[in-house]
Amino acid sequence: MSGGGTGVDRTLVEERLRASLDARARSVGAADLRPLRPPTDAVRPRRVALRRAVVGVLALAAVAALVFFAVRGGPSRPAEPARPPHPTISTPSPVPTTESPSTAEPSPSAPQP
Repeated sequence: MSGGGTGVDRTLVEERLRASLDARARSVGAADLRPLRPPTDAVRPRRVALRRAVVGVLALAAVAALVFFAVRGGPSRPAEPARPPHPTISTPSPVPTTESPSTAEPSPSAPQP
């Protein structure tokens, strides 16, 4: 069969495949087939047991979680307020004040020497 085949090539191949499959289907008889048997009950109890085990484990996990959170309760004291991640550092002002405490004039209520 070539890659650039025509419709005639495909039809010929299809006819040959259909004839081959038909011949194979006609060659199989009742003696070639195995007898029908109902499914055994051994599979179902395993599934049921596995399902029950999974449900039991999940139920125990749920009960354990409830007990853990019920016993744990809340914090014994209120939570502290949030703090910034880094300490705040005040920057000095670029303009110094004109008066200093040593050069300030004395207040009028203070006694003079």
